[in-house]
Amino acid sequence: MPKYNKLVRDLIPNIIEKSGKNHKTRILSDDEYIKELKKKSFEELEEYMNAANNEEAIEELADVLELIHALAEVHCVPFEKVEEVRKQKAAKRGGFREKIFLIEVEDE
Repeated sequence: MPKYNKLVRDLIPNIIEKSGKNHKTRILSDDEYIKELKKKSFEELEEYMNAANNEEAIEELADVLELIHALAEVHCVPFEKVEEVRKQKAAKRGGFREKIFLIEVEDE
């Protein structure tokens, strides 16, 4: 039986059962959950980085967004609060739409 030892989406055990396979799972503690969400975030970002086309990129971005929703919940804030903070930072420091690449800053 292959070992995965990773956080999976809530319906994955049901999907595995419907395919006729056996599986073993456990519920994580809160600390373990945060740790695994962070690990999963890196995994999904890597998958986004390796996306071969726009369709794959969108799939991976959706996974990253799902993780952001879960992480916001772990930190006891609604996703809307995260979006509000994002907007405040964009208003104060800008976004990334202008494609500006900083090369260097002169020291005084």
